[in-house]
Amino acid sequence: MSTIHESSPRKSYTTASITRQAAADLLDAARAVGQGLGFEPATAIVDVGGHLVAFERGDATPFLAGTIAIDKAWTAASYRVSSSYWNDYVQDPAVSALQNSPRVMPVGGGYAIVDEDHVVGAIGISGGTLAQDERAALAAIEQLGFTTTDASRSSQDD
Repeated sequence: MSTIHESSPRKSYTTASITRQAAADLLDAARAVGQGLGFEPATAIVDVGGHLVAFERGDATPFLAGTIAIDKAWTAASYRVSSSYWNDYVQDPAVSALQNSPRVMPVGGGYAIVDEDHVVGAIGISGGTLAQDERAALAAIEQLGFTTTDASRSSQDD
C-alpha cells in the first residue's frame, strides 16, 4: 500500500549559495585587479537570491558607483546572466518595460558566479570604465576558482 507521501512531488529544494568568506575574498581580488587597472572599484557580492552578502567602495570612488555595483550584481543574479546581456535584451519592444524596473542595471560589470555547476551568487563592479568594470569582475571570479554562465561573457569577448 502506498502513501500519498511516496508519490508526491518534492515541496522544496536545496540551493547552493556563496559563503561570506568567499564573498570577502572576491572583494579583495576585485580591489587588487581594479587598482591594477587604474581605478578604485565599488564591488558588491550578492547571494543566489540577490541579497547583499559583501560590499566595498573605494575611498575615491564616486558614491553613486556603490548603488550601481549593487544593482549590477542583483541584475546578474536575477536571471543568472550578465548585466550587459540585459542591455541588448531590453531593446526588444516586447520586454523593453523591464528596463524601468528600479533595480535592473543593464550595464556591463555584473556577472553570475558559478561554483561546481551551480550559480551561487553574483558580483557587480562599478567605478571604472565599462571595460575596467567587466575585466575586474571576471578576473576576481577567475582568481577565486569560480566560473560564470555562458550567457554572461564579457562584451569584450565579442
